Amino acid sequence: MTSPNEQPDRIWDAALGELQMQVARPAYETWLKGTQGVALSDGEFAVAAPDAFVSEFLQQRMYAPIQRALEHVLGEPVSVRFQVAPADQDAPPNAQSGANQAPADAALPQPAPAIAHAPATRSDAVLNARYTFDRFIVGKSNELAHAAAQAVAGSPGAVYNPLVLYSDVGLGKTHLLHAIGHHVLAKGMSLIYATTEEFTNEYIRAIREGRTEDFRLRYRNADLLLLDDIQFLIGKEQTQEGFFHTFNALHMSNRQIVITSDRPVTALKLLEERISSRLSGGLVADIQPPDLETRLAILRAKAEGMRVNISPEVLDLLGARIFPNIRELEGSLNRVVAYAQLTGRPLNADLARQVVDDTQQDAAARQPSEQEALDAVSAHFGVDAQALRGSKRDKKTALARQVAMYILTEDAGMSATAIARALDKKHPTVLHGYKTIQSKQNVDANLRRDILRIRETLAQP
Repeated sequence: MTSPNEQPDRIWDAALGELQMQVARPAYETWLKGTQGVALSDGEFAVAAPDAFVSEFLQQRMYAPIQRALEHVLGEPVSVRFQVAPADQDAPPNAQSGANQAPADAALPQPAPAIAHAPATRSDAVLNARYTFDRFIVGKSNELAHAAAQAVAGSPGAVYNPLVLYSDVGLGKTHLLHAIGHHVLAKGMSLIYATTEEFTNEYIRAIREGRTEDFRLRYRNADLLLLDDIQFLIGKEQTQEGFFHTFNALHMSNRQIVITSDRPVTALKLLEERISSRLSGGLVADIQPPDLETRLAILRAKAEGMRVNISPEVLDLLGARIFPNIRELEGSLNRVVAYAQLTGRPLNADLARQVVDDTQQDAAARQPSEQEALDAVSAHFGVDAQALRGSKRDKKTALARQVAMYILTEDAGMSATAIARALDKKHPTVLHGYKTIQSKQNVDANLRRDILRIRETLAQP
């Protein structure tokens, strides 16, 4: 390896590429996004976090997987020190690299500046500058969603209202949402972009401060409402009421509504029926994982954006691998480039094969077994593992059992049928338990912390 002391940013990029494959997406997005590798000296690697809270959490809860990733990159033992980045420091270099900032819904390479944390109107809208129609790679997997988005952008309120785009994470729905926004702003129209979390926070704040009329006018006077991740309305009954009336007012006045979701509208069972029915009244377009041709086109565009000369053989090798989303597809290229730069080895197919095989094998090896997952849940809640398989229905045991169903599904990769067999429960019971935790963690901070701590336990060697 060549001069690693002078390349902490590249080392950290490579480590983040590995962590991206190993850490649950919510934990990665919350705690690792925006961190920076700043120094390597005397066997200690320094990582800068955006604030003290994140720094403390990384030290206490994610030290072990971070240390392992760095040692894998460096090929030697290393300790990790976390610090807070200076307040006046510009965005860290690796915040501009796909390794740690690849957006969850990017259909094109190179992530961009963060989206503003407040809903915006025409005068102050901040959309991702790279999420435009001309930077979206179109293939068979997304052509309907792309065509619908262009039609809506061309004639807001006249066709496909509402438009609902849904897909798993990392397949491009947020890219299309922003592309619509850019096109509409260029026409001089007004819009509001908000994540569902931002919409919820603003609505609750308006109620608390007695400004519900201001909230109502702000949202209902926009030409276009772009709302990201509607699934996070699940379980928020008060906010659903505010959204329902906002939706009706906009729809009745032919204002365009575009919404994204990580699942079909019919699967949003815990949303009020009146909301689900209205969402189904427009066009619902899904985005599937990209086929080989589209994956290769994405990789070629990514390579061009990185200004790195990458042979077709390497791109073909990476494109042939099946990654669950575009973020991980791009992450594979980031890792290969980072390793070539760090080691001084030629960026060829042999290196690409080695890096991707090692990373995927490590990730697979760290997937917890059924028993490991049950033991971690049992230990966290103080409930005997056998009780999870039993019939006790007290509040503590019932919650632990449902969390076990969620962890076995999300982290151990087990099917509902296999989980039902393992816990001696019926298939519908497992599905209900999984969906209950999936919904509750959106509104219950304590439950989110429980799940993060269980995952940290599972990440330990």
